[in-house]
Amino acid sequence: MTAWLKDGNTAVVTGAAGGIGLEAARRFSAAGMNVVLADVNAEALEQAKASIPNSGGGLLTKVCDVADPTSVHSLFETATTEFGPVHCLMNNAGIARMGTKPWEDIDAFKSMLDVNLMGVVQGCHAFIPSMLAHGSPGAIINTASKQGITRPPGNYAYNLSKAGVLAYTESVAHALRAEEDCKLAAHLLVPGFVYTPMISRFIPQKPPFAATAEETVDFMMDRLGDGDFYIICPDNETPRSLDEKRIQWTADDIIKNRPALSRWHPDYEEAYKKFVQD
Repeated sequence: MTAWLKDGNTAVVTGAAGGIGLEAARRFSAAGMNVVLADVNAEALEQAKASIPNSGGGLLTKVCDVADPTSVHSLFETATTEFGPVHCLMNNAGIARMGTKPWEDIDAFKSMLDVNLMGVVQGCHAFIPSMLAHGSPGAIINTASKQGITRPPGNYAYNLSKAGVLAYTESVAHALRAEEDCKLAAHLLVPGFVYTPMISRFIPQKPPFAATAEETVDFMMDRLGDGDFYIICPDNETPRSLDEKRIQWTADDIIKNRPALSRWHPDYEEAYKKFVQD
């Protein structure tokens, strides 16, 4: 299922100056692909490029603000001018901010959506038509979050942005299936708790339960090989079995007409504990 992962093909990764994006760029480069590393931080981009061993493929950096459609289209033009057709687009750029009450700080809310959700949408709009037109096998990998599925209280803006990525990427996958002779597939990367530069701004020391970017990308590459759409990554605290319980409980809030976010409601505390232990 990763026929696109080969010498001479091209991958574009946003949010590639560190963390998951940089590690994914390393793997694509190691496979012999040309890789375009995109990020808003020019200095960090150059440091990231220097950290990738020369594997024969081309490496290019491009400063890109995914919240700006013009900047995203410039990324597309640069990638295709330098390397030709793009075979893998990884919309990975994201930001995190401290949570507020849902009726506070509208500007922070808008900036979160502009980067985390609209950055993904704009990336797809800029690249997918060309990727369909050249007809070669390819992949769209959009980075979401478990918080977009179970939506824990404390950071509604981040949850909403990542829930949007989930819904949007499902729509992309469905639409691609309807395209005649389509060799392009969409995938939703759902990391666990990963210690990345975005997190280290708030937590200076890596917690033992956090996964590394390397572990996360190991899992991603394995699941891409099997063609998974939902790539729900474990971390060092949460195995797949617990993720499934949390996702099921969240869905059952609607089916059983429980209070919103009942997992964190005091009246359901014991019921939830029993559910995950059964």
